[in-house]
Amino acid sequence: MRSLLRACAAALLLVCGAEPALCLPVATISIDTPKGPAQFQMEIAADQKSQEQGLMYRTKMAPNAGMLFDLHVPQPVAFWMKNTYLPLDIVFVRADGTISTVEPNAIPMSTDSIPSAEPVRAVIELNGGRAHDLGIVPGAQVHGSIFGK
Repeated sequence: MRSLLRACAAALLLVCGAEPALCLPVATISIDTPKGPAQFQMEIAADQKSQEQGLMYRTKMAPNAGMLFDLHVPQPVAFWMKNTYLPLDIVFVRADGTISTVEPNAIPMSTDSIPSAEPVRAVIELNGGRAHDLGIVPGAQVHGSIFGK
């Protein structure tokens, strides 16, 4: 029985990673950029527990990976970087999939509030500097199932 439990734990580590992270569903989204559509593999944080943890405690993330916070309904939100080791670009997205604002290179470990400028349907976190490198700006379109496209 113990060997079965160890095997299950090892499988979870392979799937979810060894860092203290939640095992979340992953979906592909694309964002229109001047260089063409950029695709990202997003972990989907759609419940309170996963949204509270977000990308905290992560020490690395693939270049085209990130987290999409599905808020389910448009609402004003504010994020912070407490216990987040990676610099992140925080992208606030309206219900129609257009980007409202981008907060570039949020400072790791900061407890300063990073608010949305308006009610948003979703928030995307990318590696810091990625939005700038790809030309992701307010008004750009995000394509994903939660935006009805």
